[in-house]
Amino acid sequence: MPSYNEQGFQFIKFFNQVGIEDIPTVGGKNASLGEMFQALTPQGIPVPNGFAITAQAYKAHLTDNQLWEPLHQILDALNEDDMVDLASRGNQARKLILDAPFSSQLEQEILQAYQRLKQEFAEEISLAIRSSATAEDLPTASFAGQQDTYLNVKGECALLDACKRCFASLFTDRAIHYRIDHGFDHFSVGLSIGVQKMVRSDQAASGVMFSIDTETGFEDVVFITGAYGLGENIVQGAVDPDEFYVHKPTFEQGHRCILKRHRGGKKIKMVYATDTTKSPVLNIPTPIKDQKRFCLSDEEALTLAGYAIRIEKHYSEQAGYTKPMDIEWAKDGENGQLYIVQARPETVTSQTSNTTLKTYQLEDSSATKTLVQGRAVGQKIAQGQAHVIESVNDIHQFQAGEILISDITTPDWEPIMKLASAIVTNRGGRTCHAAIIARELGIPAIVGCGDATLKLQHNPYVTVSCAQGETGNVYLGKIPFRIIETDLSQVASPKTEMMLTLGNPDLAFQTRFLPNKGVGLARMEFIINESIKVHPLALLHPEQVSSPNEAEKINQLIQDSGHASGHDFFIQKLSEGIGTLTAAFYPKPVIVRLSDFKSNEYARLLGGEAFEPKEENPMIGFRGASRYSSKAFEPAFELECLAIKRVRETMGLDNLIIMVPFVRRVAEAKQVIHTLAKYGLHRGVNNLKLYMMCEIPNNILQIDAFAPYFDGISIGSNDLTQLILGVDRDSELVAYNYDERDEGVKKMIQWAIEGAKRNGLHSGVCGQAPSDYPEMAQFFVELGIDSLSLTPDSLLKTSQLILEVEQHLIKKSSTELK
Repeated sequence: MPSYNEQGFQFIKFFNQVGIEDIPTVGGKNASLGEMFQALTPQGIPVPNGFAITAQAYKAHLTDNQLWEPLHQILDALNEDDMVDLASRGNQARKLILDAPFSSQLEQEILQAYQRLKQEFAEEISLAIRSSATAEDLPTASFAGQQDTYLNVKGECALLDACKRCFASLFTDRAIHYRIDHGFDHFSVGLSIGVQKMVRSDQAASGVMFSIDTETGFEDVVFITGAYGLGENIVQGAVDPDEFYVHKPTFEQGHRCILKRHRGGKKIKMVYATDTTKSPVLNIPTPIKDQKRFCLSDEEALTLAGYAIRIEKHYSEQAGYTKPMDIEWAKDGENGQLYIVQARPETVTSQTSNTTLKTYQLEDSSATKTLVQGRAVGQKIAQGQAHVIESVNDIHQFQAGEILISDITTPDWEPIMKLASAIVTNRGGRTCHAAIIARELGIPAIVGCGDATLKLQHNPYVTVSCAQGETGNVYLGKIPFRIIETDLSQVASPKTEMMLTLGNPDLAFQTRFLPNKGVGLARMEFIINESIKVHPLALLHPEQVSSPNEAEKINQLIQDSGHASGHDFFIQKLSEGIGTLTAAFYPKPVIVRLSDFKSNEYARLLGGEAFEPKEENPMIGFRGASRYSSKAFEPAFELECLAIKRVRETMGLDNLIIMVPFVRRVAEAKQVIHTLAKYGLHRGVNNLKLYMMCEIPNNILQIDAFAPYFDGISIGSNDLTQLILGVDRDSELVAYNYDERDEGVKKMIQWAIEGAKRNGLHSGVCGQAPSDYPEMAQFFVELGIDSLSLTPDSLLKTSQLILEVEQHLIKKSSTELK
């Protein structure tokens, strides 16, 4: 006897009748929509209403038309490695289902449910029809994009046609191959259909967001992508989307600020078609003015972040463990409302073990030609013959181990994607189809390259590197690289605080997994060089830049950023770079050194020559603290202060410690502290700590006089050594005299550490000496240094060395006591 629910349907369940426990009946996608509609809509998270056509309807359709046996005959003899055979059998299976009529009961129930849904709205509605496999969105398999979706569906005939096509899409070539690859039986997987009111994002924007960083597995951020129009372009990788990051811990403390952002190209957008006889949707060019601005306001991105945090919490509470989520959103252009249209567990990054660290390092790429650049996916390096595939019709030409080069990929490409050693696409962002599948396969991908199919059309042998931050590079030829594997579960931590030296914010999220006590030296110069590129005074006074070419570049940078002034451009870029470094290690301390460019280095920035003196010896010239209070440079220093203030107060990242470099005299220390306070950075307020770089002999000789103005010191062994020995470390002629192990240098370091202890200051050292020279590591530990700051590639090795030194000293001490 067939069973009917309380609404009189055998094959239909509205979202208010569906929960996450109903996956066997309605599939992962519909179960999640029902769960959110019931549990989260009352909490203020808008989810468009709709209904599910159950998997029982799919099975009844096959049974009523006696299709089970013919489908077995088609699929049981399939040669999965033969693309031609796969295409032929998939087409036969789909034709069987499409040609079979719906039963009168199923057709009647679908149309009755449609009429009930229409009654909830005053205006005429269009529908989104989505497939939802009953084995979909499990913890280890996403089934993402394996079955079909139909948008802007209007009217009864179009609805019935779309539903039948969804049933047939269970046997697309890609879906058949995916089930084989993941060990699912074709006939144990069912298909439900979700019928949902369309959100008019064709008039606004839509996208995908994750409650985890998809590249590194960093769980403390929400990662949002978006573009104008319907969301299919982002999923398919047809556009380079905008990106936003929001830091979850500080968001939940009440701080509302974007951590960092990237503006994508967004060259096309998908909208409703006026002639729906050909297709209900089509792509049109995005207006240039829209391409040059973000598709979301900061307020909207933060609203979405709040939704993501609440959705993750809900599913995590149900599961009993943290459950990162993959969420689709859409903004309705008619009412301005942001909606959640889909949510499922993130199935790749969150399944990766953090106990084993595998890092890829190129030996040297400086002399190698870079062919293509784009957005990096996967943090790995691969090598092979590039193979440009222009159309899915040509995928049979692809050979295992090659580098797949294409405009975009869709699920139809998946049979060859698993053969590729890397993937490079012209279009797409880091949440597109190519990126998702590359992560599942564990291979690197570079997306959004723009012209990869043109630049690589001759199919050269290439090295694909995604191991250098957010920018991926395709190099000509075979570049040596190494893979370093570390079992982090076996790494013991020494008593001495092992901290990191970092400058590149793009590496912060992945580096945080190393055993560390925070960042002992965060260099600001990298952010200014790579992200800002312009001398701060040139941003404030562009009229003083004499070079028309540089003036144009500066103006273009400001325009492209969407800011009205160079002042705002500098503060946002610097604060988001510093904020990313600080958020990655929150709440551990991150010691940010104020800018320490020499005059010749500042002059190399765009517009720099107009504002910098020409010095014979910049190393001991106009640098560090002397700059910050000079009348000429103070307006630039104000921008630094405002950026740091934004990180600490607006972003809420109060783990940031300020470090002042190259403080020559006590009077200079007083003046810098006064200048910092002038721009809102008061030592001791909101637990703000100030450290001093201890790199001038006078810092040590007068440490008792410097101590009242600082909370800690960090010994800069590089500058300290050259100033004690009188050696220009940039001169090859006297380089042989440069040695941190010199007894004079060691004596000064000893006095510095003893002086810090005497005055209750934290003492640290940043430099390579402890990792380059084991005897120096022992020397620092014997003196009782509080922390060592090291580059990521030397941290683990040096930590082990320090641990051995500490154990040796303990044994030595116990022997002496006996």
